[in-house]
Amino acid sequence: MMSNTSRTDESEQNDELTEEWSTLTGFKRDILLALAEIADSPKKSYGLAIKRALEDDYESDVNHGRLYPNLDELRDLGLIEKSELDKRTMRYELTERGYAILKVRRDRLNDAL
Repeated sequence: MMSNTSRTDESEQNDELTEEWSTLTGFKRDILLALAEIADSPKKSYGLAIKRALEDDYESDVNHGRLYPNLDELRDLGLIEKSELDKRTMRYELTERGYAILKVRRDRLNDAL
């Protein structure tokens, strides 16, 4: 059984994550969703794969000059991690916080529907 303190802490964390979600641009939110969708395939979590996933969703081109600065900003926020696949290719993955912010958003949408 969960104590009232645990529920309060979880509620406060959910509120914090909801507030953080609300500060993200739609494009950053879409990047997080794209990373969650391709998370099962680590070879697909590189920049061009993310770009292709976004282009599929948008049905239009996504400019490199828009994508990579947003990926870096999401990294700076602690929502994604960036690592080298090889000397030319970077890999991007959601952090625990990145997954948590998506989970809270999903739960809020489920509650609303």
